[in-house]
Amino acid sequence: VQLVESGGGLVQAGGSLRLSCAASGSIFRINTMTWYRQAPGNQRELVAGITSGGSTHYGDSVKGRFTISRDNREKKVYLQMSSLKTEDTAVYSCSAGVQSSYFGPVIDYWGQGTQVTVSS
Repeated sequence: VQLVESGGGLVQAGGSLRLSCAASGSIFRINTMTWYRQAPGNQRELVAGITSGGSTHYGDSVKGRFTISRDNREKKVYLQMSSLKTEDTAVYSCSAGVQSSYFGPVIDYWGQGTQVTVSS
């Protein structure tokens, strides 16, 4: 199973970006999909998560500015980021809990991350 993020880049404060994460490989079902971020010198931070049924939760620092969504058929998760701040600068990674067969365990997989840089 592979997760590949895209959509990162450089944006001015107040701007928007949309990140995507695509899952591929031996996938029977994807459970919760989650975006994390990590800035240099900081601990990894949960940004947003979404269950297979569409329930969402957000980190306090992004509530009201970021929106997570997913396309189960395409096996993708998205992160729409608006009103970006310089403190949102980080490497953003997606994670997914994946079952490769009906009776198989749920295994967490991670993407390689995509850099988001917000300039003042």
